[in-house]
Amino acid sequence: MSTLHTLILNCSLKTKENISHTQALTNYSIEILQDHNVSFEIVWLADYNIGYSTNDDTTHEDDWPEIFEKVKAADIVIFATPLWIEEKSSIAAHVIERLYAESDNTIKNGPALFYNKVGGVLITGSEFGAKQAAQSILHALSHIGFTIPPNGDSYCICKDCETSVDGKAIKKMSNNLVYFAGLLKDYPIPAEESSLEQI
Repeated sequence: MSTLHTLILNCSLKTKENISHTQALTNYSIEILQDHNVSFEIVWLADYNIGYSTNDDTTHEDDWPEIFEKVKAADIVIFATPLWIEEKSSIAAHVIERLYAESDNTIKNGPALFYNKVGGVLITGSEFGAKQAAQSILHALSHIGFTIPPNGDSYCICKDCETSVDGKAIKKMSNNLVYFAGLLKDYPIPAEESSLEQI
């Protein structure tokens, strides 16, 4: 299998210096990724200035270009978010909006920009809203071109994610992310998307 790289977007409202349940849950997935020799990077989005833009405004100055380059370089992108009022965090929603605005772009002489990338979701919070938030994020990622593997999400509904994580679920998610990313790395979706219209 080709070498894979994972980008974990920590959508907590807390910055890197503050310990959060979201990061505690993420650490479990990281252990499994390391077992597969997959490299990874964590981005605490609360540490960045991400403005509101449709990307048509070329005068817009913020930290989005730096984050976007990291997304483009990743084979696997994991959204890790807490729940607020039974919804994904505002930061998660904001970044999805920015990614959506980029989704019509294509790789030079290649397929749509987010094709051949795999997406997953980690969620912390109360039981109410976890599945809804996962559904929302996974649908958005699929809509803009990411591949979503079976069991592409995992969540912790406990108050203490250090001790009460469903290890089986997060292992299944992480393993499937790696497996499908490997398939797409070795057998990418072709650039000739127009041929799909003939089916």
